[in-house]
Amino acid sequence: MTSNGRPFGTDQQLVSALGTLAAPAPPGLADRVFTRWASAPSRLGDVFVAFTDRGVQFLRPAGEGDADGFADAYHRRFARPLQPAARLPAGVLPALRGRQARALTLDLAGLSEFERAVLAATRRIPAGQTRPYGWVAREAGSPRAVRAVGSVLARNPVPLLVPCHRVVRADGAVGDYMFGAPSKEQLLRDEDVDLDGVRALARGGVRYLASDTTGIFCFPTCRDARRITPAHRHGFRTVSTAAAAGYRPCLHCRPAA
Repeated sequence: MTSNGRPFGTDQQLVSALGTLAAPAPPGLADRVFTRWASAPSRLGDVFVAFTDRGVQFLRPAGEGDADGFADAYHRRFARPLQPAARLPAGVLPALRGRQARALTLDLAGLSEFERAVLAATRRIPAGQTRPYGWVAREAGSPRAVRAVGSVLARNPVPLLVPCHRVVRADGAVGDYMFGAPSKEQLLRDEDVDLDGVRALARGGVRYLASDTTGIFCFPTCRDARRITPAHRHGFRTVSTAAAAGYRPCLHCRPAA
């Protein structure tokens, strides 16, 4: 109906009438409706990165340039549409190249408290070192939730930026990875992790290394463990046996609470 109660005569009249009701969009509306995204190079090839004004929210391999597939995966998880961006947020490119990026921020607001705790613990693992899933569970405040940690990391929304490739199995195997186990191994070797040495120790039942000069025990990839000379190095299978032998846990890699 028109303003005087008569029906519209044509669609054009309707369009014209509605046009008089139009108003400029509120500032920032697009950012509240859309999430920005862009492609970027990484150590494992090109990736797609989605981000809000609070930080990076989602990252997945670009594959064969399937931007539509990335948009669908993002929408299924976050229920928001994507809009291309001209550039990435600060810190993303250095982080994707494996360098420390203090300016990098992440938007993990849609995750549960436990999921955020798992990702925060994982983010604290230094480059060139690894930690078992049980360590992440303990650092996240849920020491019995080892399987749940694996599930969270399998769905890590921002791999590479939260380095879930540094979380490995306690038996020395690298474990699964969303980019594939070979890519996980490649990333760790690029960070100078001695995977062959760790596997050899694990086959011998050694999961911790202790130094009789410092009196501490560490995970084998810890920076302090790498300094232990063979003559002063002792291996242990469990935290309790290392402690019973008089060694105390390393304050850097925290093999025990």
